[in-house]
Amino acid sequence: MNVDEEVERLKEEIQRLGQIQSDGSYKVTFGVLFNDDRCANIFEALVGTLRAAKKRKVVAYDGELLLQGVHDNVEIILKATTPAAAQSSN
Repeated sequence: MNVDEEVERLKEEIQRLGQIQSDGSYKVTFGVLFNDDRCANIFEALVGTLRAAKKRKVVAYDGELLLQGVHDNVEIILKATTPAAAQSSN
């Protein structure tokens, strides 16, 4: 899987595990993602995929590097996709 494919899979997993917010975004904690068996099987380097998604402005979270245990309660927000943004990517 290349980085773009991993970011797309990450978006799917955040939607599966997270809670939808009133603005259309999804919110999940790092601990929930990290400890999910399906995510563990998909992502060899979850932290690296999260950093790539953050760099692409797909997700937002506090800090640069997330570590298991220490950052389990850090909220990861999958930004809402606007129809205009979806159109421009096609």
